[in-house]
Amino acid sequence: MNRLLNTIRPYAWGSTTAIPELIGTQPTGEPQAELWMGAHPGAPSRVDRGAGPVPLDTLIDADPTAELGAAAVKRFGPRLPFLLKVLAAGAPLSVQVHPDLDQAKAGYADEEARGVPLDAPHRNYKDANHKPEMLVALSPFDGLCGFRRPTEAADLIDALGVGALAPYADILRAHPEDQALREVLAAVLGADPAAMADTVHAAAQAAARLAATPGTPHAADYAAYAKAAHSFPGDRGVIAAMLLNYVRLQPGEALYLGAGVPHAYLDGLGVEIMANSDNVLRCGLTPKHIDVPELLRVVRFEADDPAVLRPEAAPDGEELYAAPIDEFRLSRYVLAPGSDPRALEPGTPQILLCTAGQASLRAQDGTALTLDRGESCWIPAGERTELSGDGTVFRATVAA
Repeated sequence: MNRLLNTIRPYAWGSTTAIPELIGTQPTGEPQAELWMGAHPGAPSRVDRGAGPVPLDTLIDADPTAELGAAAVKRFGPRLPFLLKVLAAGAPLSVQVHPDLDQAKAGYADEEARGVPLDAPHRNYKDANHKPEMLVALSPFDGLCGFRRPTEAADLIDALGVGALAPYADILRAHPEDQALREVLAAVLGADPAAMADTVHAAAQAAARLAATPGTPHAADYAAYAKAAHSFPGDRGVIAAMLLNYVRLQPGEALYLGAGVPHAYLDGLGVEIMANSDNVLRCGLTPKHIDVPELLRVVRFEADDPAVLRPEAAPDGEELYAAPIDEFRLSRYVLAPGSDPRALEPGTPQILLCTAGQASLRAQDGTALTLDRGESCWIPAGERTELSGDGTVFRATVAA
């Protein structure tokens, strides 16, 4: 077992207080958006085994089998296939979508063949991997997830009373679901930004007014769109966001986001886990590059209610957030003082994160480690460990 020393990413949308409160530090006044736990080369965690802090990816490179286990190396290669984060959104993130594995491989190979630099602002594919992800709320958490049904989106847009948006509502009612959603998203993102700014401004004002009017249907939805417009005034993505479902997660609830599903996080604190990839295609609420043709190729134009996940309890006390993915497996333990220790079976690499109270770990050789709120640790694949304490611990590993 090794305590992790983790990096905080100071993205502009981050909360100034949520992560400091979790880890017990003083706010700096600057945004603190993500706390990364894992071996991603962009900000690997560090561990100290007696010779000073060493990046986790360096340790894994030195002996992948010992750290990850033979089965994980065979399935995913000699690298940790997931990245665990604490995400603290104080302002909306961009509306975005992730490719599936075949799309990522083809897109990466194409951009490599064309000589597009990895750090080019217009590059879409930073690696050849997909990026399914899951977020579990630690606080009430607002987000956008997946497409609304077109007729519902049309009703919501019509209620704004903005004449320039009427053609979009007409399209949403006139065509089959996938065609309607594709056509409107393409029209919104293909519109001239300067010409669209006045329409977005009018829509934002109307959304704020409706959100504040007692008895308004979808008042919370309108409030979310008004907040996005406040952070990104005039951005076409505000209109694109109105095609998406608004969802509020309560603590302990989760969203799984597979390939092709447009989404955005708006506000709140959560634990996020994802496959180890940087592939993001943006749909709006961002000053960054938007590749509309590639985006339309990757997005799944399917309307559905957002599937809010709740953990499934096992007899040993582990609560699993089930997801159709092998690169990561996320669960939690709600520990009570005096209860029997929970055995964490060896064979897969594990990261544990304490989000409430305190957790005690004991390895088979008698080594002990205590995790306070906001602390995390790395457990190599071959290490048998017992967990006890009084608090909540998230366990990230791979599918066995």
